[in-house]
Formats: sequence, structure tokens, C-alpha cells
Amino acid sequence: MSEFWLISAPGDQENLQALERMNTVTAKSNLSYNTKFSIPDFKVGTLDSLVGLSDELGKLDTFAESLIKKMAQSVVEVMEDAKGKVPENLLANGGLKEKMKYLKIDLKSFVTHFEWDMAKYPAKQPLVSVVDTLAKQLAQIETDLKSRTAAYNTLKTNLENLEKKSMGNLFTRTLSDIVSKEDFVLGSEYLVTLLVIVPKSSYAQWQKTYESLSDMVVPRSTKLIAEDNEGGLFTVTLFRKVIEDFKTKAKENKFTVREFYYDEKEIKREREEMSRLLSDKKQQYGPLLRWLKVNFSEAFIAWIHIKALRVFVESVLRYGLPVNFQAVLLQPHKKSSTKRLREVLNSVFRHLDQVAAASILDASVEIPGLQLSTQDYFPYVYFHIDLSLLD
Repeated sequence: MSEFWLISAPGDQENLQALERMNTVTAKSNLSYNTKFSIPDFKVGTLDSLVGLSDELGKLDTFAESLIKKMAQSVVEVMEDAKGKVPENLLANGGLKEKMKYLKIDLKSFVTHFEWDMAKYPAKQPLVSVVDTLAKQLAQIETDLKSRTAAYNTLKTNLENLEKKSMGNLFTRTLSDIVSKEDFVLGSEYLVTLLVIVPKSSYAQWQKTYESLSDMVVPRSTKLIAEDNEGGLFTVTLFRKVIEDFKTKAKENKFTVREFYYDEKEIKREREEMSRLLSDKKQQYGPLLRWLKVNFSEAFIAWIHIKALRVFVESVLRYGLPVNFQAVLLQPHKKSSTKRLREVLNSVFRHLDQVAAASILDASVEIPGLQLSTQDYFPYVYFHIDLSLLD
């Protein structure tokens, strides 16, 4: 599973024993894999400031998760022809032990081996400053993501629109990549070459009748130049003065004249536009993918640091001063075991908050003054980490 539960309990002897009991039961019942989650000693400040930070961190957590999901989706969209390789491009590089700094670290390994990055986010700074640094970093990444993907998507859309023109049937698709200069009588004051779509079942009828559909049709001037599943595209040359009459007669016989006049400059412009867009897309692909990979990693690392900050702030607010708690990361083994895992945690830590513990079993019990819904509140501090970023 790509789901983690980040919890904390007070660090006194009684609760350290409770954590040991939890580890024993969850291991014996094969419910989860548990590891300690190290969080540095931050400057606490006032309790009032912690209450404000708790709210701000909640919003920042939601924003960070939304941002990395957008970035993951952008990688999917950019790697349109290699979607199977997307997960290997969503990594968290750096931020671990020194010897692992330059390795490619998968997201699960980063979370289970998390270490606070003192260089990026100095723990000796006031908590407000640390949170402000994280917020500004993520806001800048979001701004850059919007501008970079907007430019790429505009290019991609323009290219797709041109490519669509070269698809479809003979009634709708562009003809500039089908016809050639030799198919037309050009530069004549009197003669013009038209393109006519003829159903496959009517080829013989066309050959018999096209010369007599109107006056002034050049004999033996028809040629089949393209076909699709429904019919063929034929040329026919006639005098300009009978164009409208020929169109009317053709329509009566279920032959369709395509409105197309050969313009060498326009055809050249269209082909050059396609080549330019293809070239621009290739040129932007590499730099954009590299930027996404680097900044996805940065945003993901920031997100897990935000989780660590939330555990610290909520633990101090819940368990009081002096700061003394132990954070643990649990990875449930399978979806079906999460209910049993929750029951084990509730049983082990119910002494921390009898009312909260009871409310989990009985939703009708209200916790006075509690703003959260009871399903988000447990006797212990709890935060959820879901690495299913592409679902």
C-alpha cells in the first residue's frame, strides 16, 4: 500500500511502553510496518502562536498535496508516449542521509527514512519563519508550474488541431498533404481544376457521366488522387464559367465538390507551421520534463516536512510542555487491515483521551469544544499520508 499513518504519543515511560505494545501487536498480527519518525526540537514560542500555526499548516498541507498531484499529472501529460515510465520520474532526491543525497530515492523510501533538512529549513529559526519559507517555496513552484505548462499546453493544442486536420474523412480533412501541383491546371484565365468526392459504389458512374454533367468539361481530365473507406477524391478540369452549374449537377448525382483551390503559398505555410510546432514541442519537452522532475521532488520533500511540523505543533498542543513525544510512522500492509489497525491504536492509547476513544466507537458522543469531525480526531495525534498521486 502507498498509505502511511503518522502518529505521536507522549514520551513518558507509560506511553513508550504503550508504543512498544502497539509495535508488538501490529507486527504479530501483520497489520503494519512501523518505524520511528524523527522530528527536531523546534523553538516552541507561545501556545497562541502554535494555535495559529496549526490552522496555517493544515491549509498548507492541503495546498502542498494538491500541488504535487498537479505536478504528477503534468508529468503524465508531458510523457504522453511513455506513460509506463511516469513513476520512475516521480522521485524525492536529496534530503536523506549524506551518502544518499545524490541517489534517486523513491517516495516510499523517502518517507520511511525521513530526516529533517537542517540546511533548507533551519530548526533553530522560529517556527513561523520555517513555515513561511515552505509556503513561499511552494507558491513559487505553483506560479512557475502554471506558466510553464500553459505555454507547453498551448503549443500541444495548436499541434493537435493541425494534426486533426490531417485526419478524418475526405469531406473534412485538409487536402494540402494529399494533392500536388501536378494535379491542377494553374495560371489559366479560363480553366480551373475542381476536386470531387465520389462514393466507392459510384466510381463507374462518375467515369461515365462526369464529362456530360455540364457544358465545357475537359474530356479525360479526371484522375483519382486519394481514397478513404467511404470514397475517392477525383480531379476534374472545366471552364470557370460553368463551375456553379457543374456543382449543382454533381450534387444531384451524389458527387460532392470540395471547396479547395490550390494555393502553393498557403500549403507551404501550413506545412511549415506543422514542422515548426513539432520542432518547438521537441525543444520544450526535455527542459519541461526536467523542471517537473526537479520541482516535483522539491514540492514533495516540502510536503513531508509540513507533515513533520504538523505532528510537532499538534503534539505540543495536545500533550503540553515541556516538549516530550514520540512520533511513529505506520504503513498498513493492506486496505482490509486498516479497521483492525485503528482498533488496536484506539485500545492502546484510549487512556490519552477517554472521550475521544469512546466517540470513535459511538459517533453520537460529542466532544465539547471540538471543531473537527469525530472521524478525524483520535486519542493520539494522527495524520494521513497518501502516495497514490496518480489516482
